[in-house]
Amino acid sequence: MPELPEVETVRRGLNQVTLSQEITGGDVLLNRTIAYPLSVGEFISGVQSKVIAHWERFGKYLLAELTKSPSRSAGYLGVHLRMTGQLLWLDRNEPLHKHTRVRIFFSGDRELRFVDQRTFGQMWWVPPEVAPESIITGLKRLGIDPFSTQFSAQYLAGKLQNRRRAIKTALLDQAIVAGLGNIYADEALFKSGVQPETLCADLQLAQIERLRTAIIQVLETSIAAGGTTFSNFLNVQGINGNYGGVAWVYNRTGKPCRVCNTPIQRIRLAGRSTHFCPQCQQ
Repeated sequence: MPELPEVETVRRGLNQVTLSQEITGGDVLLNRTIAYPLSVGEFISGVQSKVIAHWERFGKYLLAELTKSPSRSAGYLGVHLRMTGQLLWLDRNEPLHKHTRVRIFFSGDRELRFVDQRTFGQMWWVPPEVAPESIITGLKRLGIDPFSTQFSAQYLAGKLQNRRRAIKTALLDQAIVAGLGNIYADEALFKSGVQPETLCADLQLAQIERLRTAIIQVLETSIAAGGTTFSNFLNVQGINGNYGGVAWVYNRTGKPCRVCNTPIQRIRLAGRSTHFCPQCQQ
């Protein structure tokens, strides 16, 4: 599943190629990809003849502000890639991939194509003068973004204190850290030296401070590498992410730790694969 670095990589790519170009139409090939409005015709008419002012990221959600003119808001286009979603910027005559779900046409014979093998991804058109979170309700449940100035050790400690669950499981809760997922939770726990099964309530403030710093560091490193491609993530130009080649523990079961050479172990926590070094993380 694309996590914060992958979604941020897509956001930056979209801001490079889609801005200030008129949306001339579109085609929905899988109706259930459109979460709102219920009518796909209304979705297409909602985005048609609009211009994207800019793309923002909220956790793993992408939100494009639409305008009809430089000073007239025309609502929002929302996207969640879920497990296998890709947003690709292509020529209109590029052959259709069999998992293409939505096509948004732009002037100049270019299009933004939403490809999604598992079909869990969603798109929304939010009408003007409507709060996006009233339509894209998942936005209401998001915690603080790791790159926000509000993401402090004190904030994290307040969210984790007295919780009798494993820290790895807590980090996957989007109401605590928006955008963090399985890959970077493992990486941040390694960098901070925290064992993933440690109960939140047992963490000391010094450990939480190291964990906060590690979360930001691994996310910044992955964004600089264009994200991670272990299965099917591509940026808007169709290029793989490169973070996987330098990952500390994720997807490295049995391989030597990059710090101490101890074999990396994998366990299951709350149904998710969890990778760690038994020597470095105690």
